[in-house]
This record gives sequence, C-alpha cells and structure tokens, in this order.
Amino acid sequence: MFEGFRLTEIEVGAVRLRVRHGGRGSPVLLLHGHPRTHATWHRVAPLLAGDHTVVCPDLRGYGRSTTPAPIPENHTKRAMAGDCLALMRSLGHDRFAVFGHDRGSYVALRLALDHPDAVDRLVLGDCLPISEHLDRCTDEFARRWWHWFFFAQPDKPERAILADPAAWYGGDPERMGAEAWRDYQEAIHDPGTVRAMLADYRAGLGPDREHERADRAAGRRVACPLLLLDSRHDDLRELYPDLDDIWRGWATDLRTATIDSGHHMAEEAPEQVAAEVLAFLGDR
Repeated sequence: MFEGFRLTEIEVGAVRLRVRHGGRGSPVLLLHGHPRTHATWHRVAPLLAGDHTVVCPDLRGYGRSTTPAPIPENHTKRAMAGDCLALMRSLGHDRFAVFGHDRGSYVALRLALDHPDAVDRLVLGDCLPISEHLDRCTDEFARRWWHWFFFAQPDKPERAILADPAAWYGGDPERMGAEAWRDYQEAIHDPGTVRAMLADYRAGLGPDREHERADRAAGRRVACPLLLLDSRHDDLRELYPDLDDIWRGWATDLRTATIDSGHHMAEEAPEQVAAEVLAFLGDR
C-alpha cells in the first residue's frame, strides 16, 4: 500500500498528524472523510504521484492523528484547515491543490475560503456546504442523513457505536483493500477516535455552520477553480437536483463530473477519480 510513499508524523501546532506523502511535481493534498483514514486514498494517490507530490494526512481526531478533547471548538473545519495549511508549509508547499471527500470536503472548502492565497485548485467529492444542507433541511434529508442529528446528541452515539464498531460502520476488506481495511478497523475501535469523529459532526451543526453563514454574509466565494465530483450511486443529486446552481453561489469557476461509484469513490472507482483530477489539475 502506497509503494514509494513515506509514512511519518508531523507536528502542526497543537496536534500531530500522521501523514503519507510521495511523488513529484506540483503538490496536491488529499483529505479523507468519515470514518476513514488517509488509507482510503491508497489506490488514487499512486495514480497522481507521477505528476504531483501527493500528501495524505489523517485529519485531527481521525486515524492515528492527535485526538483533541472532544468538544466542538476543537474539531471545527477551520481548526482542521489550519492544521492542513501548517502541514503543507512544513513540507515546503506554499501553494497547492486540495481534494477533499465527505467530511474532508468541508475541511478543503474551509481551507480554500480562509486561505485563498494557498489553494490554487479545489476538488470536492460528494459535497454541499453544511449550511446549505441545514437551510434546506426537509423530512427526506432528515430520513436519509439522520446520523447528522443523532451524532449531535450527547453520550448516546458513543455508547451505541462503541458497543460494536464493526457492525455500526461496516466496511468490506475486499472493496477497501486489506491493509486499508485493517487501518480503518483500528481507528473505529479506538474510543478516543470515535469521540473525536463525533465532535467533528457536532462542530458541523454549531460553529462550522456559523462560519459558512459569515462567508455568505461577507460575499466570500471560492476564488480558485473548483471541480465538484459526485458519486452516481450516492444520493446527493437525488436530494438536490439543483446542486450545480447551489454551488455557483459559492464558486467563481465551477466544473463538475460524475463518478460511476457509490459514496466511497476513491476506493470503488480510483482510476476514474484519478483521471478526472489529473485532467483538472493539468488544465491551467
């Protein structure tokens, strides 16, 4: 897994991130979603590494990175984005592309909004801003994405998940890859990691939403080109047939593509994901 990549830990202020990095060329930062670790990228990263320096961290609170106290303020996307900026600068990258999927897409979006001078290309997978979801909340959204609201409750989600993490989260070692699956299993069986991942969601319904509302009030938009990837067999476009129109309110230069996969596109359709990203990064 990740042949030719280096695995290390790097301190970025108050947290230490586990990081896999390798390749050569212009840098691209890959940010995983919930409840994955950086290992979710093990099939995509090598396909990018011939043309790009690829950096894959475990986000704070995930995998083997530091798990700060599980309060929302420690797990905002702004805090995670700050970690990522410090990480890239520590590796010598002042300007770089970012690809975030699922919860990692919110970190990538925050990084582009807060630090436009650092991000020159943005790729978001299966993403709509948190505030847009909540402002459009319907009974259908609540039925399909009920976990957002369950995870926001105190204590009960931890108890439910930790009673049987493998049953709760699922996962297929053949689809994920055996090594990536083992890494993921280790993470979801760690009580501190589970609590930190829940704090990520609790931040989403609190400070993250307010940060996005402040962006809209200030007229702040993604300044660099943005590629939106959605999974054909996920439900984002079913919930939001006007998905592209919503995103045009957030981006000055929007491109879109659909990946023929379920939600975990990097594991299920790595070649197509890599091809779309390489084409986008090469279109300068």
